[in-house]
Amino acid sequence: MAGESLFRELEIEAFRAGITPRTSKSIAWFREKARQMFRGRVVRNRMEIMQDDALDLVKRPVTRTRGPVGEMYMFFYDPKHKKTLPYYDGFPLIIMLGPAKGGFMGVNLHYLPPALRAKMLDVVLGNGGKIPQRFLAPAMKHYLFKHVKSRFALVEKPEWEIATFLPTADWNKAGASQVYKESRRKMRAS
Repeated sequence: MAGESLFRELEIEAFRAGITPRTSKSIAWFREKARQMFRGRVVRNRMEIMQDDALDLVKRPVTRTRGPVGEMYMFFYDPKHKKTLPYYDGFPLIIMLGPAKGGFMGVNLHYLPPALRAKMLDVVLGNGGKIPQRFLAPAMKHYLFKHVKSRFALVEKPEWEIATFLPTADWNKAGASQVYKESRRKMRAS
């Protein structure tokens, strides 16, 4: 981004607008700001986002968590069973849940429609990090280290709100509306 940081610019704008970080009001503000900035478009240059000055690139994520959830990460991913999956996200944005065989478990926020992401983030940031069970059904995924195709971009908590609403999902074999419809169905069934 040539020394520029989308994350820092948005934080400064929020500060100037009098937005208190990690509140319901700030979640709504960042969600609306992302909607205005991208107007239904997706971020095409995900590598540029990964190189944002506000993010730290790490070789391995911290899979052990201190409490119900861990860190937030972005990374490129090529699923082992992509031929049989109905759809998948090639650029997950996850909240780490912990280690799993050959990799780790994470809640991929991209599987939730933006309104539900806002509700989940509000609960997570407001109650000490516990993710409500209903959000796990559509969004909890098992990722294998062998299929991670990049370093991991660690998103620090002050940037969670921004990262959550950036349109960076890389949907394969289906569009966002189909994924969101299926996610809502899974939430009702759980």
